[in-house]
Amino acid sequence: MCFNKYMLPKITAAFLAIQLIILAGCTKDFLDEKLKGEFSSETFYQNDKQALQALTGVYQAIAFRNFNNAIWVFGDVASDDATKGGNPGDQAEITYVDEFKADRNNGIINNYWTFAYEAIARANNVIAKVPEVKMDENLKQRMLGEAKFLRAYMYFNLVNIFGKVPLKLLPQDSPEAIHVPLSDEITIYNQIEKDLTEAAAVLPISYSSQDKGRVTRGAALGMLGKVALYTQQWAKAIDYFHQLEALGLYHLEDNYGKVFSLSGENGPESIFEIQHKANQIPFMGSCLNQWFAPAIEGGYYFNTPTQSLVDEFEKLPDGTSDPRLDFTIGREGKPWINGQIFEASWSPTGYLTKKHQQPLSEVPISTKGDGDLNYIYLRYADVLLMKAEAFNELGQPDSSLSNLNKVRQRARNSFNGLPPAGLLADVTTTNKEELRKAIMHERRVELAMEFHRYFDLMRWGKEVAEKALGEGFSYEKNHYQPIPQNEIDANNAINP
Repeated sequence: MCFNKYMLPKITAAFLAIQLIILAGCTKDFLDEKLKGEFSSETFYQNDKQALQALTGVYQAIAFRNFNNAIWVFGDVASDDATKGGNPGDQAEITYVDEFKADRNNGIINNYWTFAYEAIARANNVIAKVPEVKMDENLKQRMLGEAKFLRAYMYFNLVNIFGKVPLKLLPQDSPEAIHVPLSDEITIYNQIEKDLTEAAAVLPISYSSQDKGRVTRGAALGMLGKVALYTQQWAKAIDYFHQLEALGLYHLEDNYGKVFSLSGENGPESIFEIQHKANQIPFMGSCLNQWFAPAIEGGYYFNTPTQSLVDEFEKLPDGTSDPRLDFTIGREGKPWINGQIFEASWSPTGYLTKKHQQPLSEVPISTKGDGDLNYIYLRYADVLLMKAEAFNELGQPDSSLSNLNKVRQRARNSFNGLPPAGLLADVTTTNKEELRKAIMHERRVELAMEFHRYFDLMRWGKEVAEKALGEGFSYEKNHYQPIPQNEIDANNAINP
């Protein structure tokens, strides 16, 4: 059963929790390993099987198995796309994040920090210990590449949530490794780029079905492009995205809705996907299925979309909407994922997210928190929009429009039947500012409720962020979340 919102297990890095195996998109794959028991990091890394189990523990640590992985709070709820939702008294500390009033003692912030550094600690152990294991050299280098990618992914999230953070790169087995000062954002981004570059050099382009779900060279190249975009290195971002495309593996799904279904898992649009699997012991499922579901299905109805987000989707005068709206959001009078008609009373805002949830035919109420739908962090539509943005900033509107309109064309073709004339027409402006706004709009609707919106607003700067988030938000004061007091108390090298 899923660790619910009241069960926040504490996992220390002193022992590798390698017995907690991660899930997979296939019935038999690298996540289906047998429970082995506990070993200390001093005695564990004896052979390739144990090394693989330790690496599996890193994958397991980034999944949505419990409430600690609340990246959706920082990506969606803190933005203009969603509110906390849920019962008013349930997880009330999320409200402080939503209202930009969170302090160092906020439990949601502390729990995510602990979650992130647990994953980093596991990755650090693999990176430090695996080089000494006697095993096939190609496999060893691939495993190190996977661990470096996963460490980079976690630091990318941390630097965008907190800004300056301790850059811990060693096993947590000495005072010097534990008491690490805050590094500035440039230093952290440099380390992220280093890890991803080294990963891209050794990761395979693809895997057999047995290892489906492991990070690939395309994932590393995609993340390198995203890092370059976030640091406004436009030409560099485009180069990485072109290298990704040259692999010949990725394209848009024909239908937008398929991306967020079991049948679309690990599909051609997915570049980096966090794996989940239901009905496993130890637990390997996704709790997102329960966190965002209505109470009538045993859900907690968190992360509720706003009217502002709903209004962002394009509509014709007769009310016909961008088909992505009803693939993304449950709204009054429209079919819900189980076929019944959605009722606005199910949500404090009148809306619920459909993404990350499964119908009861796949996951019944009795096991609602044990979903097996994966979370796609990076997909090809996102890459196309990042390319469009980079080309526009470089003053190349034709290339920008080509990438932007591929995303709009797929959305238009996701109607049942012929798309109505006039809806989601190609963007044609070559004016830099107008095109920039069109790309911002497209990112908001295409990637809605996928935990990216707040981070987009922050990287677009003060004017864009303060306009979107309103009077209660100050870019200088509220851009980053505060470092948790628990870390300050435990880490003697931090001087806040």
